Amino acid sequence: MLHTNPHPTLIESPLVEIRGLAAGYRGARVVEDVSLDIMRNDFAALLGPSGSGKTTVLRAIVGAADVYAGDVLFRGVPVGRGGRARPRIGYVPQLEAIDWNFPVTVEQVVLMGATRSAPLFPWFRRSDRLRAGRVIERLGLEKLANRQIRELSGGQQQRVFLGRALVSEPEILLLDEPTAGVDIKTRDDVLHLLDELNHQGIGILMTTHEINAVAAHLPRVICMNGRIIADGTPRDVLTPDVLRETYGAEMPVTEYRGMTLVAETPHRFGAAARNGSASGRAANGHVHGDNGHVHEDASAVSHADA
Repeated sequence: MLHTNPHPTLIESPLVEIRGLAAGYRGARVVEDVSLDIMRNDFAALLGPSGSGKTTVLRAIVGAADVYAGDVLFRGVPVGRGGRARPRIGYVPQLEAIDWNFPVTVEQVVLMGATRSAPLFPWFRRSDRLRAGRVIERLGLEKLANRQIRELSGGQQQRVFLGRALVSEPEILLLDEPTAGVDIKTRDDVLHLLDELNHQGIGILMTTHEINAVAAHLPRVICMNGRIIADGTPRDVLTPDVLRETYGAEMPVTEYRGMTLVAETPHRFGAAARNGSASGRAANGHVHGDNGHVHEDASAVSHADA
């Protein structure tokens, strides 16, 4: 487990303040009345179903979503369209949003993050290249610096785009599904790296779909579905009532080694579900279609400590 206790409360202004935010794209609102503070020592996850507005909140912070109401502030100064700040924010998009056929090397991707201080982009200064080199070495990518990004594994690709965000020396990292599509070891490596960065003074706000594998291990979880439903420690937030309101489904909660973990209700499909229900074996199950597909096992709960 990354944190046994939440971070101590800081007696200072939030790094990011969101007040009454309504945001979306091309006139369609995705989130409404979102208010949220992110402190410089936070390591937090936005948790919710697809379409719940997690990515939109991240994009609003960097000025990439349409804001229809409310305010987004970085160190008390408005950001986004019309804002006066050039906030030190590192943004790591979902890997599936990247064009992996674009001919670019690891070093070139990391250097892209230095454009904040490179007035003659793409002609970088020596100091930019030295800083990128330090980031590449820090992430264990020095042997891959001249490799094309399409040749890398999923975990290596994630580190490259994390490097692009880090080279700008951000005060906060925003990561969109940083553990999606990677294996268990890579997921744990990414989480531990983020934990290390957090303890070095970088705030972390990430989105995730993975309740047990990710959210249960973090000190702060923010459940949302178009709005903020709950915000606090996993023990406080991952409750049947909150999860029902977030996902619209019953999700039993259990404890394992001091962690709050979530299980799905066992379910059956089609004719097997109807037959099982008649015999009393699927009284708590769900019927889905007529293909007779049966799910009899209790949902797997991740027991690995990240």
